[in-house]
Amino acid sequence: MSSLNTILFGLSFENPLLLASGVNDKVPEQWIRAHKEGAGGVVTKSIGIEPRKGYGNPTVVELPYGLINAMGLPNPGWKGFLEMVEGYAFDFPLIVSIFGGSPGEFAFLAEKLSGVADAFELNLSCPHAKGYGMEIGQRPENVYEVVKAVKDVTGKPVIAKLTPNTNDIAKLGLAAEKAGANAVSAINTLKAIAIDVYARMPILSNKIGGYSGPGIKPIALRAVYDLARALDIPVIGVGGITTWQDAVEFLLAGASALQIGTAVSLRGWRVFREISEGIKRYLEEEGFLSVGEIVGLALG
Repeated sequence: MSSLNTILFGLSFENPLLLASGVNDKVPEQWIRAHKEGAGGVVTKSIGIEPRKGYGNPTVVELPYGLINAMGLPNPGWKGFLEMVEGYAFDFPLIVSIFGGSPGEFAFLAEKLSGVADAFELNLSCPHAKGYGMEIGQRPENVYEVVKAVKDVTGKPVIAKLTPNTNDIAKLGLAAEKAGANAVSAINTLKAIAIDVYARMPILSNKIGGYSGPGIKPIALRAVYDLARALDIPVIGVGGITTWQDAVEFLLAGASALQIGTAVSLRGWRVFREISEGIKRYLEEEGFLSVGEIVGLALG
């Protein structure tokens, strides 16, 4: 049986598992750790124009079935990011997540970071940062304008990360595809809240956060299924992938690659290797030679 090597938008990955943008990807040491544990590539924490401290604590609520987080997009800004990666030579694809409040801000960041990014993921879907993410990405015309602005200034592959907080995610994907996106990733977290029954108030300092983890997997799987049926560009599955069975479901639903985030918090870095080994066993037992042979088989 061949390895899990996969090629997407001209980049070669050791396997289709990527570290997702989230709470475990703030610094290069975490990216390197993920790769050593079996991630084929990484997506960074979202980077903006100016440094942001993010929200005050508490920023994360752990539930029996996932996490709610409201970090507030903390990041060092584009200048700080360049300083942070200086001197590193990564032997895996580095996908830089960027966010902005307008197409121009996204384009500015893509220009400034093209020298260190192998690809860009456009954060069009964060549910708790006012003026960013979901507030921009819920409208297809905004998705189109942001993607086009970035494609106009960089030759690096562009991935649009789509919000599930919409009534038709396929429309958002089609807008990204029309604007020239090389792929889409779905989904980001779901808008959510947790309340302390004794304090009688929301637990998170920002009150509203983004829900991730096993509980959102069926929603993410449906989004990937809908997008894969509608688009000609690759779909990257994100949301609740915790076991190898979850991963195989997403591949069968049409995902060409997978991102893992909350599972790292819940199960540790070894989750990449466990899922990768599970996929390999599945392929061998079912008589498939590569991951590519099962992508989209459930689409009918």
